[in-house]
Amino acid sequence: MKTKCLIIGSGPAGYTAAIYASRANLSPIIVEGPQPGGQLTTTTEVENFPGYFEGVQGPRLMEDLRTQALRFGAEIITGTVTEVDFSTRPFKATVDGGKTIVEGDTVIISTGASARYLGLPDEKKYQGLGVSACATCDGFFFRKRPVAVVGGGDTACEEALYLAGLASKVYLIVRKDFLRASKVMQKRVFENEKIEVLFNTNTTGLEGEEVLERAHLVRFKGTPQEDHFTIDIDGFFLAIGHQPNTKIFEGKIALDPQGYILTEGRSTATNIAGVFAAGDVADPQYQQAISAAGMGCRAALDAERFLMLQE
Repeated sequence: MKTKCLIIGSGPAGYTAAIYASRANLSPIIVEGPQPGGQLTTTTEVENFPGYFEGVQGPRLMEDLRTQALRFGAEIITGTVTEVDFSTRPFKATVDGGKTIVEGDTVIISTGASARYLGLPDEKKYQGLGVSACATCDGFFFRKRPVAVVGGGDTACEEALYLAGLASKVYLIVRKDFLRASKVMQKRVFENEKIEVLFNTNTTGLEGEEVLERAHLVRFKGTPQEDHFTIDIDGFFLAIGHQPNTKIFEGKIALDPQGYILTEGRSTATNIAGVFAAGDVADPQYQQAISAAGMGCRAALDAERFLMLQE
């Protein structure tokens, strides 16, 4: 299969890139990946995406974007890219171990980033029912209700402070006896009356009838002082980082130490001419659906301009 614009990955970035690339007559092909629609397909209500003033379910939002991309002529392959070759143009992507080979004059990578979880079985059970990896996305639903944040870095402290403006109580669960966050961030956390920091604490389980109602914790695990206790919470937020989905691109494209794709200046261009990146895979800072969609638009425009200059 051949295309002027190959889009690897879906989600807000990939589908938006496909909409713009289609309207530019680039006849894009999207390889959706193992989770078509990305992380938003695992969320429930989305209230901060422009245009949906009454809110929208995450899967519905992604289906609307997918349908819009198809409407303008994008072709979608349900599969996973298992190998890429960026050494020569057209670039090549192997799908599902060789079942399909797609050649693209340009490539837009929008494979996203996956939130890191603790590995508890209950995390999946209550995902969207109290468990979240994005306070900005879901914190609004826990106004005047108790929540917990897991993590000890700047991200965890930022999430805790953000939630403190909404929730009735915020527990910050830290497995070590110190915070890794900057001194300024630590000071803000310790000075906030709504935040209680639980040092030397690990989560052992989550519980609730239909939605999350409490978390089981252990303090000083594996020591003579080991202490098991429970906190009543409605929300459990993971803030232990994200893992960009860039494994297949290692050694093929420039990545930062965390594995995010590096882009040049304010563009979406990577160090490989003709290869662009959009969304969470190249954005360790914002990681919002609307910013990912914006990057998808920019990547498609960058790809179009690249092809015009080549021609």
